[in-house]
Amino acid sequence: MGEARLEERLRRFRAEVSSLRKPLIEDVFERVLLLSPEDFEVVNYSRRRPLAAFNPGALLVGEELYIFPRMIFDYYKYVSSVALTKVKLAEILEDRVKRPLRSKIILWPRYIWEFLGTEDPRAHLVNDEVYILYTGKGYHLEEGLTKRRDVLGLAKADLEGRVGKRLFFKIRGSEGEYLTYSNKDSTFLRFSGERATMLTRPDVRGLRVCWRAEVSLRERVILEDSLTPVMGFEGWELKVGWSTNAVRVSGNEFLVGWHGVVKEDLSYRNGLALVDEQGDLLAISNYLLSPRGLVEEYGDRPHVIFGDGLVLHNDTLIWVGGVSDYAIGVFTTPLQKALDKLKWVRG
Repeated sequence: MGEARLEERLRRFRAEVSSLRKPLIEDVFERVLLLSPEDFEVVNYSRRRPLAAFNPGALLVGEELYIFPRMIFDYYKYVSSVALTKVKLAEILEDRVKRPLRSKIILWPRYIWEFLGTEDPRAHLVNDEVYILYTGKGYHLEEGLTKRRDVLGLAKADLEGRVGKRLFFKIRGSEGEYLTYSNKDSTFLRFSGERATMLTRPDVRGLRVCWRAEVSLRERVILEDSLTPVMGFEGWELKVGWSTNAVRVSGNEFLVGWHGVVKEDLSYRNGLALVDEQGDLLAISNYLLSPRGLVEEYGDRPHVIFGDGLVLHNDTLIWVGGVSDYAIGVFTTPLQKALDKLKWVRG
């Protein structure tokens, strides 16, 4: 019943909202740095070099950039972990990073709901804790059967990467709690005690669009009544999702990256959106960051730049993203240059 209600909500949204974007690539980001798997040295695992290091969360703590790479050591089952690497931001922006980067794994499969991997982290600094939203790829016992689900996980860690509480979110409707087939690609916007506002991306019967929601951190639930679609895929796309954490750019405005998967070449292309603290869409861009050339177009999953870290330093916007499921790219642009590409849809 709950998923049917969400499907109806989504049907009305798609009928009421006209096209907001054009299939244009307006690349405003400068390529600053590429980190390949061999640029990392894992110090707390029996194998020191991952086969792939990509789709990283990112967090600026003082003048130090915390990077949370998704790492894979075996391709047979593609099981991911999440590591932590700390680098001075100035060393990254000036391309004088000393390699290999000392890294340690902080999240790996421990529970059945993340048995197949901990993926695509988004990091948030809350007081002196790091809240990491990630995809738990695993299994769930439902009606006596083991079923595959991708769930929205949350891990709380200190600034040294020591992880404590770990949980995943269900959706709470009028009949109780439930899971859709998948829920991922999420970021927090605002915290208020044990409640939070979130941008999220549930898979509602195969339709993947961008939603906003209110969540109870204590009860580990997304409140169904608050789930509202805010951005859909266009006619030339298969799906859209939120790509990065959200960055506050004013008192009530947050900038967040999003991705669309394009039908013509299955590429992941990225843009920016401006939302308010409730998650309502204020402005949207066309594609501002897309894979180009051999290094970015060729990998385990070709034609991808994906999430997961967005950082604002002075007037520079820094996107730390995965490159074709094997490496990490650092991309920068002046904040105003990015804002100038936004089309206001509400204000």
